[in-house]
Amino acid sequence: MASMSPAAPPFYLTLLHDDKTARHLVDRLKKAAMSEFKAKDIFRASGLSLLGVGNSHVQVDWKKIKSGSAVSPLLLIRDAVNGRVVIADGYHRLCAVYSFDEDAVIPCKIV
Repeated sequence: MASMSPAAPPFYLTLLHDDKTARHLVDRLKKAAMSEFKAKDIFRASGLSLLGVGNSHVQVDWKKIKSGSAVSPLLLIRDAVNGRVVIADGYHRLCAVYSFDEDAVIPCKIV
């Protein structure tokens, strides 16, 4: 999993939120308990499209999963205003897991 240093929140979150809010979300994710959700349910809640295994980033994660290597948990943020889940980290991993089994249970941290 990418490091989440307090000095620099993940760039993606700073596209959606100001720096202070992004840092706060990162702090909450660090403290969040592990959860598990099915791949298909995460996709439904996020409203995102599935990337195929032909995507180079998905392919890297797909190969890790196929070889039996552990992958990092997804980092999810509930966006109650828009009724969605934001995938703060792990979109390509989610696509890779889904390509194997849409019912696969994926470890996540969610706030």
